[in-house]
Amino acid sequence: MFIAGFPAGAWGTNCYLVAPAAGEECVIVDPGHQAAAGVQEMVREHRLKPVAVVLTHGHIDHVASVVPVCGAQGVPAWIHPADRYMLSDPEKALGRSIGMPLMGELTIGEPDDLRLLTDGSELELAGLKFTVDHAPGHTEGSVTFRTPASEEIPPVLFSGDLLFAGSIGRTDLPGGSHAAILRSLARVCLPLDDATVVLSGHGAQTTIGRERATNPYLQQVMGLSDGPAAPRRGM
Repeated sequence: MFIAGFPAGAWGTNCYLVAPAAGEECVIVDPGHQAAAGVQEMVREHRLKPVAVVLTHGHIDHVASVVPVCGAQGVPAWIHPADRYMLSDPEKALGRSIGMPLMGELTIGEPDDLRLLTDGSELELAGLKFTVDHAPGHTEGSVTFRTPASEEIPPVLFSGDLLFAGSIGRTDLPGGSHAAILRSLARVCLPLDDATVVLSGHGAQTTIGRERATNPYLQQVMGLSDGPAAPRRGM
């Protein structure tokens, strides 16, 4: 499997392009603020053909480029129904104004072909299998995408803002819940193999094993500590 990624825009949100190999069809994960140019560069450099966009949740820093990217490539986008409203009303999802300077750079609305995700479903896209796990807490419609191990690489978890290296997503915005995100960590992350590579919405990659051993929120879920206060990282 081939994965290319880059941090995009004002919030440094990780956008990923996933394909069986360079030169083949690919899936785009979370084209956020100012991601369209980076997507085009990756597509050109690695000779990729996008066939779908998948969204881990609806916050504007993860979806700001979904309309131009889908339109340029003529591909569908997938999102959980609980976060669909955020595509057309991003400020409602934040409980505050995004700010006029940034609003002028954003394309608000739904792509022409929008499809809805369900918990436990399996998407067959670009010759790859993505297992969808509903993981509320950061938002009500947050999901993760899992790909199985291959001969070349271990399993991969695209965790969005559920799990970061050393931390988790904030839960103080509308639709967020600290209790819910802890339940999602227990249900979605803890059962995974330690070798699973975690590619999150922000920051560096990590593994489930590393986070199981060092992440204070996973330690809390496992009953090994009382846990720190809820984080407020990112948007």
